[in-house]
Amino acid sequence: MDCYTANWDPLGEAAYYRKLDLYTMGWNLREDLRDCLVAAAPYGGPIALLKNKKEKSPSSRPPLEIYTASGVLLASIPGKNCPAVHLGWTTSEDLLCIQEDGSVLVYSLFCEFKRRFSMGNEVLQNHVLEAKVFHTEYGTGVAILTGAHRFTIATNVEDLKLRRLPQVPGVQKPPSCWAVLCQERVTVLLVAVGQELYLLDNTTCSPVTLPGLSPHAGSFLRMAVSFNYRFLALFTDTGYIWMGKSNLKEKLGESICEFRAPPKQMVWCTRSRSKQRAVVMAWERRLLVAGDAEQCIQYPLDEESYLVPELDGVRIFSRSTHEFLHEIPEASQEVFKIASMAPGALLLEAQKEYEKESQKADEYLREIKDQNLLPEAVEQCIRAASYEHEPEIQKSLLRAASFGKCFIDKFPPERFVETCRDLRVLNAIRDYQIGIPLSFDQYTQVTTEVLLDRLVLRRLYPIAIKICEYLRLSEFQGISRILAHWACYKLLEYEPRSGKQVPLLLKMKSSQLALSKAIESGDTDLVYTVVLHLKNELNRGAFFMTLQNQPVALSLYRQFCKYQELDTLKDLYNQDDDHQELGNFHVRASYASDKPIDGRVASLQNAVDEYYKAKNEFAAKATEDQIKLLRSQRRLQADFDKPYLDESLHDTVYNLILEGNHKRAEQFYRDFKIPDKRFWWLKISALAEQGDWEELEKFSKSKKSPIGYLPFVEISMKHHNRHEAKKYAPRVAPEQRVKAFLLVGDLSQASEAAIERKNEAEMNLILSKCTAAADASVVAKINLAKAQLGKK
Repeated sequence: MDCYTANWDPLGEAAYYRKLDLYTMGWNLREDLRDCLVAAAPYGGPIALLKNKKEKSPSSRPPLEIYTASGVLLASIPGKNCPAVHLGWTTSEDLLCIQEDGSVLVYSLFCEFKRRFSMGNEVLQNHVLEAKVFHTEYGTGVAILTGAHRFTIATNVEDLKLRRLPQVPGVQKPPSCWAVLCQERVTVLLVAVGQELYLLDNTTCSPVTLPGLSPHAGSFLRMAVSFNYRFLALFTDTGYIWMGKSNLKEKLGESICEFRAPPKQMVWCTRSRSKQRAVVMAWERRLLVAGDAEQCIQYPLDEESYLVPELDGVRIFSRSTHEFLHEIPEASQEVFKIASMAPGALLLEAQKEYEKESQKADEYLREIKDQNLLPEAVEQCIRAASYEHEPEIQKSLLRAASFGKCFIDKFPPERFVETCRDLRVLNAIRDYQIGIPLSFDQYTQVTTEVLLDRLVLRRLYPIAIKICEYLRLSEFQGISRILAHWACYKLLEYEPRSGKQVPLLLKMKSSQLALSKAIESGDTDLVYTVVLHLKNELNRGAFFMTLQNQPVALSLYRQFCKYQELDTLKDLYNQDDDHQELGNFHVRASYASDKPIDGRVASLQNAVDEYYKAKNEFAAKATEDQIKLLRSQRRLQADFDKPYLDESLHDTVYNLILEGNHKRAEQFYRDFKIPDKRFWWLKISALAEQGDWEELEKFSKSKKSPIGYLPFVEISMKHHNRHEAKKYAPRVAPEQRVKAFLLVGDLSQASEAAIERKNEAEMNLILSKCTAAADASVVAKINLAKAQLGKK
């Protein structure tokens, strides 16, 4: 208490600021905060971290972790493969994870996936460069800047209505900074491009000039909007800071700082009835508080820090600490300011002297009473106590208030009692294990009802029940019983054996939760048990909709239906309008049945119709070709009394050539548009296997070969017919002729071809095949050619 004002820092003549220690963080982070995407919910809310991907494995995914404000881990899951651009919290403490492709994933406080929505095709096509999550009277909104330098905005993610805002004229690169403003119940964007400002609403893009802006301000680098969206601040590359109303019609002040580089973060630090509105800026190793005063307050930063704007100040957390920076309220200044003669300060001194049994207590008390300021003194002490975080200081101030009101006739006790109760609640939820560091003003704004909702959301049932009982909330008479029921219900989660837990949940008529727990267990038999139970419990439509929300259960049920209930599988696809899977279903049905050929063709025709509905033209055309092939094979089977059905197109043509049915093979070649190269390979392979060398030679002379003549050499040698192979070697293209002659064993012709091409590599290859005695003439010829090449 003696050094109470030691951490007060003046900003101007009437305002003081201080940093309070909230917590020593318990999360033991390995990464620095600069290596993470960070989002902290207001009103002492949770902190989400998405760690950057550093692992070399492409399949690894950075984890998403959610902590309390004190650094206690609430939940953690692997992140998504699609890169995340921004994290933000909704007013109901759901986490929004905005992906690069414009999809937004919604998670609960415990990393439970809730739903997904898209910010539109334009965002999908151009990707997300930057994103902001904001809160208005309409709910939680999302604003997106795309790679095309266009903005898309949704003012309420619970009732998604996308607006594509007009383009800023002449923009060739992303804006230097931008912010979301709320003007006359309409959400607009303020965008800075160098020294120019533009206001974007639904239909127009208007240039803006700030009132009172210095002509030497420079280019805008950062913007900050206050917690209540009433004030706006801008930072320029000259260190100039402009502060004013967010309606852009009134200037509140300006300041100059020594830094020129843009701060990593800039937020407002203000409260109701502030004497000095200020902004807080964070650089890598420096924190600066600037207001409408010549001097700024500077704090050193030992670690990378993150700023969280609040209703009445700024939370600042790093890897190791969590602090609260705020303006000293007027009541605290009056009571604790050095040499203060305010009635609250005198009353506090009187109470201290009374505890010492000193007569000075009477002197201080008489001085207050002589001025008729005792009620004001008690009120000052009560108000000052409400702003304190340390219980000992709270108690000291409340003892002084209690001491003072003993000397006042008919002093209303409600204010004193309510403050004592509220402080006890606040001290309880500020505990490290709970980690909700609400200030008194924040608690008043949030209300007790919302605080209880948030405690229940965190599954902190015992303290929620205690608060209800302690505050004697008559309007919540049923809340304790409800919370107690939920608490007993939650006891079931501590049953480690899923085989015991799930059947009990089914008996408690909690089938949805039973399904979730069965899926978490990884026991497919348990999942099937719950699914079949749901099938009997729900009507068909509700059953299918339940499965839609549980992809694992839906996949398992589809597997079950493939073997047990094919008609149900078809109904599932029909309900989802999944034309692709319906097409696949009809194709499988065609081959899995013992239907006559007409029935199989009918199934395939159904598949064609579904593929066209799915806009899968390739699959539709392929299925049409299969119908055509089946019908053609049926005719072949009738004409030649041989099995052709269900052979591939290539096997059908190959077998027709083997059997000498060349005209029918040619017909298939034309009807099914078999590529020339593929048909020639099929035909020469079949003729060689049949041993019809005369037909093979005739075919080689029918027209120019699309595959060349080396395959004729190779296929003849494959069937050990050197005589036929030699016929085709001279017809091989020059670049392949050496290979052809080597295949047939004619080293002399091979050497002639190599010398003609002046290819030394081919000459060396031939030399490696020669023997000194038998091929001396070839060796001499090649060596002479190589010598002549060397001379050149």
